[in-house]
Amino acid sequence: MQHRIVVLGAGYTGAIAAGRLARRLHSEDVAITLVNAEPDFVERVRMHQLAAGQDLRPRPFSEMFAGTGVELKLAKVTGVDVDRRTVAVVDAKGPGEPETEELAYDTLVYALGSGWNDQGVPGVAEHAHQIAGRPGALRLRERLARLDAGESVVVVGGGLTGLEAATEIAEARPDLDVTLAARGELGDWLSPKGRRHLRKVFGKLGITVHENSSVTGVEADRVTTADGETIPAAATVWTTGFAVHPIAQATTLGVDDTGQILVDGTMRSVSHPDVYAIGDAALAMGPGGKPLRMSCASGTPMAWQAADAIAARLTGGKLPDAPLRYFNQCISLGRREGLIQYVTADDRAVRAALTGRFAAVYKELVCKGAAWGVANPMLGLPSRRRHVVRQPARAESPVRTAA
Repeated sequence: MQHRIVVLGAGYTGAIAAGRLARRLHSEDVAITLVNAEPDFVERVRMHQLAAGQDLRPRPFSEMFAGTGVELKLAKVTGVDVDRRTVAVVDAKGPGEPETEELAYDTLVYALGSGWNDQGVPGVAEHAHQIAGRPGALRLRERLARLDAGESVVVVGGGLTGLEAATEIAEARPDLDVTLAARGELGDWLSPKGRRHLRKVFGKLGITVHENSSVTGVEADRVTTADGETIPAAATVWTTGFAVHPIAQATTLGVDDTGQILVDGTMRSVSHPDVYAIGDAALAMGPGGKPLRMSCASGTPMAWQAADAIAARLTGGKLPDAPLRYFNQCISLGRREGLIQYVTADDRAVRAALTGRFAAVYKELVCKGAAWGVANPMLGLPSRRRHVVRQPARAESPVRTAA
């Protein structure tokens, strides 16, 4: 009987995990099902480019997983029962009455990721745009296309997503008045060199920055801040952070207050040993006992770790022991400028940074490499498939050491 592996979500982490498992295990021993609502891979790290009017290369899963043995199921996940080991899905393939189905699993890889977080600020859900996914990026794209010269765009949030969105829009539409509202100082987590370059690029692009400014309300034509300031906004882009998919919190899985699944160093749930969580959905620890931040930089090695751990437990192999650490933060500042901030293993900025055109090329190569890694999840490693020799015991104590 085949061991049933169900992977929920085909973002960077889910797609990589499914492909890596297919290349680790014999197809006659396992049935790998990848559940996703869209037929194409979405390069989430490029959503600011899509919103600014650029066309992205289509990446259909039918091509990416051809010949791998991974079965793609186009469906929306509506529920998970980790005690019965089933997943409820609704068919997303076409028009007509959607069909509800229940998928049984022996091993579940939960990679449903995250969406935008409105922080509970009044008016955000009704009036702001988001670029956490393709539908939101396309709606913002349409809105920006309708704006006339001189109209204002306010990007709320001074993190990586906010910096990339503001610079991309300002470069693509120099006729618009682009403003960034940040709770702290601009790039305050960067090195001095990184901050200087960021201010230089923002100045060159004509972006107005409101520092130490918390937005407390969003209306159709403006945002208001905690100190009572009103900033005109024909379009507001909300980039203040991400919220995890809510399904895990409705299960008996061990989760934290935000709904992230608690995992050990192999990405296995500490409460349910047949469930693995990766990417934004998981609360995984990195160097120094610090939680890994929600990012592609975190999710990709988490996917490798989970896939290799599952394969090892099924085949009697050695569990992976690769540390999860950071090397740099890659920030695009439009198509011609970039910033590569080198960091410590636990993600603190060091003095070294790359800037300018070379950094823009570097970031572009990173984005291309991330997409290439989805279709080539072994990254040059031997892809020898092994046979399943035993079913992992459900009562087996999970490894609890932080990566």
